[in-house]
Amino acid sequence: MRRAALMMSVAALAVASCATPVADPTISQSEFQRANEQHEDIVAEFGGAVGGSQAAYVEQVGDRVAVYSGTPNAAAAYKFTTLNSAVENAFAIPGGRIYITRQLMGLMNDEAELAFVLGHEVGHIAADHAQLRQATAQRNSILGVLGAIVGGVVGGDVGGLIARGSQYGTQLRTLSYSRDQEYESDTLGVGYMTQAGYDPDAGADMLAVLDRSTKLQSRLQGRENRTTPEWARTHPLSENRVARAAQLADQVPNAPQNRNRDAFLAQIDGMYFDDDPAQGIIDGRTFTHPDLRLRFQVPTGFQMQNSTRQVGISGSSGQAIFSLAQYNGNLDQYVVQVMRGVAGQQANIQVPQPRRTTVNGIPAAYSTARVNTQNGAVDLSVFAYEFSNDRAYHFATITRAGQGLQPFSSMIGSLQRLSAQQAAAVRPRVIDIYTVRSGDTIQSLARRMAYDNYQVERFASLNGLATNQQLRAGQKVKLIVYGRR
Repeated sequence: MRRAALMMSVAALAVASCATPVADPTISQSEFQRANEQHEDIVAEFGGAVGGSQAAYVEQVGDRVAVYSGTPNAAAAYKFTTLNSAVENAFAIPGGRIYITRQLMGLMNDEAELAFVLGHEVGHIAADHAQLRQATAQRNSILGVLGAIVGGVVGGDVGGLIARGSQYGTQLRTLSYSRDQEYESDTLGVGYMTQAGYDPDAGADMLAVLDRSTKLQSRLQGRENRTTPEWARTHPLSENRVARAAQLADQVPNAPQNRNRDAFLAQIDGMYFDDDPAQGIIDGRTFTHPDLRLRFQVPTGFQMQNSTRQVGISGSSGQAIFSLAQYNGNLDQYVVQVMRGVAGQQANIQVPQPRRTTVNGIPAAYSTARVNTQNGAVDLSVFAYEFSNDRAYHFATITRAGQGLQPFSSMIGSLQRLSAQQAAAVRPRVIDIYTVRSGDTIQSLARRMAYDNYQVERFASLNGLATNQQLRAGQKVKLIVYGRR
């Protein structure tokens, strides 16, 4: 049925999808209530919600495409939230809640691309994809997650430590969709946006934007130490998806041309790009948190992923998180508490007596325990720092059995306090919408970018341009510059 449907025009398919590809576009009251109950935790986990005109704008565009999903009373059934997160991501949960990060919006070049992403996420809910992901995730056990970490430590893909160390709900939202589910949601998203009056070519353009960003991040890894964009991991990208979305658009007769570029750029002008200083800033291999007054550096070749509650660190020889927990003034007890929390109650590990030391004048304690998982043994370590009588921070690490903290020794020794002057000097990166003038080139504008490396590549990727492309006077482009807190 799906193969036949793909030969239809997008406009016709969008109508048919409400009956044929869609399992059940109706959102039940129980799903709606459960989504509302999860909402505050999700928003907190991803840095809070962006409010004001930007939030209203996203909601307006989302409502415009959702009405074609076949969901009864779609404008009320679907809720769209913009998250203050530096992770490039958009996701949906059963019950009609759809989330998009400001970082993903920063990659976009017009309103039609936004409409495609929101329509794509609406499609996941209307087709019950999110329900299938949740059912799959609920079959995973705590020890199963730790087992996945072992695979990551010896060279596979891993995200379990970060998910396990914070909230189980995170894992439910970061499971990948299948290829067929992605194709179906791409089809639905293009159909919804076309019926809403947007240029269907924006679907392929948006997927190409994400593909460019993924490839650029791959080049930066080991230099910038940033992970592959979350959207690319949870929504698998391929050249086939870009070509397929373009083919869908080509099948639309008399397709609308609306991109609404100027209105979109006006909305993101001044928006934070990359990290919010209130959550800490990743700059190369260095993490700096001006409000917590601390800084550390990860080893060469390791990657960092920042979130509201923690920093995830990953590399071929180990995984780690940097975070904090409740502290009662007993640092040894703190180490044991964190270690048991990361391993989970089912692990029943024996925690050796923590050892004491100091790092850059900061009192510290650490311990390493052997943890047996379904994939073999690993070393789980916790290294904690006492910043005051009621405040402590820690690294929790997973390494190959017998390695303990060794792969992270330089990182552990690098943590230091910031002076008030150092903290005040930390500035955010923001989007600046610039109107090209005569004589401007990609190279000259790229030099204004608030980065020390790959300026031309970053500028070109951000604006969907070739590095040798000619700019024209009056053209609007995005720059990333330093702003004020």
